[in-house]
Amino acid sequence: MREFIPIAKPIIGQEEINAVEEVLKSGMLAQGEAVKRFEDEFAAYLGVKNAIAVNNGTVALDLAVKALGLEPGSEIITPAFTFIATANCALYQGLRPVFADVDERTFNIDPDDLQEKITPRTRAVIGVHLYGQPFQLSAVQEICQDKNIALVEDCAQAHGAEWKGKKVGSFATGCFSFYPTKNMTTGEGGMITTDDDALAARLRLLRSHGDSGKYNHITIGYNYRMMNLQGALGLVQLRHLEEFTAKRISNARFLDDNIRVKGISTPFRMDSVRHVYHQYVVRVEDDFPASRQRLMEYLQDRGVGSAIHYPRAVYQQPVYRDMGYTDISCPVAEDVSRRVMSLPVHPSLTADDLQYIAQTLNSFEA
Repeated sequence: MREFIPIAKPIIGQEEINAVEEVLKSGMLAQGEAVKRFEDEFAAYLGVKNAIAVNNGTVALDLAVKALGLEPGSEIITPAFTFIATANCALYQGLRPVFADVDERTFNIDPDDLQEKITPRTRAVIGVHLYGQPFQLSAVQEICQDKNIALVEDCAQAHGAEWKGKKVGSFATGCFSFYPTKNMTTGEGGMITTDDDALAARLRLLRSHGDSGKYNHITIGYNYRMMNLQGALGLVQLRHLEEFTAKRISNARFLDDNIRVKGISTPFRMDSVRHVYHQYVVRVEDDFPASRQRLMEYLQDRGVGSAIHYPRAVYQQPVYRDMGYTDISCPVAEDVSRRVMSLPVHPSLTADDLQYIAQTLNSFEA
């Protein structure tokens, strides 16, 4: 019987095991030298001055927003179609998320709608490089600079992605996640990247109880540190990231070339970007002869995993409805959420796996 093909599968080899074992044997398990080396190598990989490791991607967003020092009630614009953490990080700091619609092809924030959503209370924009494809950085940066508002890059799904030859996370304050399903992993873990030395210093204070030295606490901070175990794992994963990325891109190209189903649109990729395919997301169009759920059940029955990232716009989530987000309309985000479906694209896929995914999809009959 054929082995099931999962939607995601982290690659953990002997090199990673050895690195973690070395830390375990050292007894230095909390934040230490392995984390520092990981930060230095991650910063060098992106071409930025500072990388600040934290314990997960949501914390990276939370600290990036907190470090802006915005007044309670200020507005932060986020895309309506993303994982909920992008918007929640505004709420953590007493700020108000405002939702902009997305581009129907890339699913990333629409600069034109972003422009429309800016008010005198707008203080920041969080753009998401969704599924591994950068948002339109030139247009969004220009808007932010013109309006004198801060920009944060949510790079949780975009390790190694590029906009016009420059890596994401190097244009503004970048926030990365190393969750097990991401393009590289530390189990849990996150990273904040910046060229602003003063901001980096504040972020380091905030992640460790506001401690500027041994028991010298100069501000209210948190315990958001990354463990040495995670840093050691991250170092190895980072050194394999380009290899992982090349495989993801190759896998996506194969699926692009071999999926031939009426009513299924393969991912759109902008010419000016390096899309790193955290997810390979197809659209189920109106002329597809069955429901998205029926297609997913068909694939599941035949040993191919799939998923929906994400089934509704953020403001349609019950928690946001309960907060009064009931009169918002982002029609593209709502339409996209009814259509998207992710297929396996991870580096563990074999040539036979890819062929089977395409053949199985192409053989669908209503």
